Amino acid sequence: MLDETLKSQLAAYLERVSQPFEMVASLDDSETSRDMRALLETIQGLRSDKISLRLDGNDARKPSFTLQRVGTDTSLRFAGLPLGHEFTSLVLALLWTGGHPPKVEADIIEQIRGLSPADGSDFNFEVYMSLTCHNCPDVVQALALMAIFNPKVKTTVIEGGAFQQEVTDREIMAVPMVFLNGTMFGSGRMLVEEILAKIDTGAAAKDAAKLSQKEAFDVLIVGGGPAGAAAGVYAARKGIRTGIVAERFGGQTNDTLGIENYPSVLETDGPKFAAALEAHTRFYEVDIMNLQQAEGLVPAATPGGLIEVKLANGATLKSKTVILSTGARWRNVNVPGEAEYKNKGVAYCPHCDGPLFKGKDVAVIGGGNSGIEAAIDLAGVVRHVTVVEFMPELKADAVLVKKLNSLPNVTVHTNAQTMEITGAQGRVNALRYKDRATNEEHTVALEGVFVQIGLVPNTEFLKGTVELSKFGEIIVNAKGETNVPGVFAAGDCTTVPFKQIVIAAGDGAKAALSAFDHLIRH
Repeated sequence: MLDETLKSQLAAYLERVSQPFEMVASLDDSETSRDMRALLETIQGLRSDKISLRLDGNDARKPSFTLQRVGTDTSLRFAGLPLGHEFTSLVLALLWTGGHPPKVEADIIEQIRGLSPADGSDFNFEVYMSLTCHNCPDVVQALALMAIFNPKVKTTVIEGGAFQQEVTDREIMAVPMVFLNGTMFGSGRMLVEEILAKIDTGAAAKDAAKLSQKEAFDVLIVGGGPAGAAAGVYAARKGIRTGIVAERFGGQTNDTLGIENYPSVLETDGPKFAAALEAHTRFYEVDIMNLQQAEGLVPAATPGGLIEVKLANGATLKSKTVILSTGARWRNVNVPGEAEYKNKGVAYCPHCDGPLFKGKDVAVIGGGNSGIEAAIDLAGVVRHVTVVEFMPELKADAVLVKKLNSLPNVTVHTNAQTMEITGAQGRVNALRYKDRATNEEHTVALEGVFVQIGLVPNTEFLKGTVELSKFGEIIVNAKGETNVPGVFAAGDCTTVPFKQIVIAAGDGAKAALSAFDHLIRH
C-alpha cells in the first residue's frame, strides 16, 4: 500500500508514539478490505512494541478500523481507506492516540475534555469525506482530536467512494458533510473551534467577554487572508501592538487547490499556503483572534481617539488604527433553486465535490478562468459537462479554452442566461437557461451544478461608515487610505484591480506601513 519513501517517513513519525494502543479492523472479502489489512499490517509492523492489530472487529461498516489507546474508552473509526488528502489525518490520529501531544492550544484541549451532553448521552459524529477534498482534512482532524481526548465524543470518518450506497441513501452531494447523532450538523470546512462553538453553548459568551477585555491595539486588522497576514507581519515588525480578527484565517486561499504564480513558491496548494501565512504571522507574536465575524465599525469620536470594531458575538475591540482586509466570497448566481439545492447538487468547489458526481452529468456556470478550470477538472470525473456563459464568448485564458475544446465530453453554451436550477425529491435534476440571441429557453437534464461566476466583497457591515464603490468595494487611495481617518484597507475587498494573492499581500504590507506612518504623525 505504501512505497518505501512513505514507509520510512511514517516510521519516523511513529517513533513519537509513547503509549500503547490497538487497531481493530472489521473486514470483508472486498479488495478495499484487503488493501486496508495491508495498510494496517504495515503500520503495526513499523512500531510493534506500541501498536497492536486485531482483525476480529464486527462493525456493520466494512471495511473499517478503530484506534483505541489501551485502558481508555475512546471511539475513533475510519471507514474506508484514509489515503490521499486524508493520509495526514491518519498519521495525526495515530500519533495523538499514541500519546503525542497535538499542536493545539491548551484551552482548546481543556474545552474538548469538558464536553458532555446535558442528557448524559454521547456526541456521535459521522463525517463523510472524499480523498480528493482539500477541505475535508481540517474537519476530519478536528473530530478525530475530539474523539481521542473525550470518550463522550464518538467519531466515524467515512470515505464516500467506499460507501456509495450510503452516500446515495443520505443524499450526500457535497463534502465534508457532518452528521451529529444522525442529524445533519454542518457541511464545508470547519475548524475545531467552530465545531466546539456549535456544541458548547456557553463558549460564545465567555469568548466575547474575554475579547472585550483586551487592551487597545496600535493596529487592528480585520481579515486574515494574504492581505491581512502581510499587514500583520509588517505592522508587528515595527514593534507596535498588532491584532488580527479573522472569520477564517487564510481566507479564500483555504479553498484554492493549486497556487503556481506566487513569486518564489513554484507550486503549493491553498491550505498549505494558508497554514504558512498563519505560522509566519504567529512568529511575530501577532494576537490572532480567529473565527470571529466583524459586524460594525465605529470611527474615532475625536481626532486621535480609538476606533471600535464590533463583533458578531457581542465583543468590542479598540484600536488606534484599523486595516480592513475582509476579502471576498464566491458570487451566487441568484436564480430559483440555487439556495434550495445547495449541497444537494449545487456546489462551489469542483475539487472537493467533483468525485461525488462520478459518471453523472453536471453543468458549470461561468466562462472565466475559474469556470473553465472547473469544467476541465470535472470532465475527467463526470460523464458530461455543460458550460453556461452569460457573455457572447468565454472569458478564460486562451490556453484553457483550447484545452476545454479538446475534451469530447464538454458542451459550451455562450450568450446563455441561467434561469433556474430545478430538482425533484430533494436534489438537482436540471438546469434551465435562455439563449440571449433568440430568447429561446432550453433545459439540460443533469445532477450537479457548479457555480463559478466570480467574487463579491465582504463589506456589507461597512455600509454607511466607509465609502464604497457601486460594486461594494472599499474605495482606497494609493496609500490604502479610506475616507475615514485612521482606517485603511487592502486586498480583494478594495477597488484595487486584479484580485490576486500577490497583489493582496503587497497591498496589505502597504496598508500596514501607511498605518504606522499615521501613528507616528498623529
